[in-house]
Amino acid sequence: MIPYQAKSKKVPGTNYGEVMGNAFSVYDKIKKKTKRRPYVRSAYFKKEKIFFDYFRKHLFQKSPKERMKRLKFFAAAVELVKNSRNKPISKQNPSKPNEIVHRFAGLTAEKELFYVQIKENKKKRKYFMSCFPPE
Repeated sequence: MIPYQAKSKKVPGTNYGEVMGNAFSVYDKIKKKTKRRPYVRSAYFKKEKIFFDYFRKHLFQKSPKERMKRLKFFAAAVELVKNSRNKPISKQNPSKPNEIVHRFAGLTAEKELFYVQIKENKKKRKYFMSCFPPE
């Protein structure tokens, strides 16, 4: 898997409140573009919509420390979803057989590796699940 080189840097901030505010300002810009559900169009999936329905729910299941780690990569992750044409690792979700999970790799402007996970259901709808650094 070839990582996508993003031009975006990590979201700035030293504490959880700052990082969350800066990351959700990126999310709010996406949200303002539509009256309904926020989405971005993906270059890899032939300009299909990638929705953010499960992102917040998934994020707030994590501890505040883990949330901060993940939110730092949010701006670069959105850029990756929009622009990357690199092939992801795709596999069937082990807990739900009718879902496919796509994992893209990316590099921030500072050359830090991160992953973006997108879930595709049987109706071919795609959802941005998470962005995270390697373990």
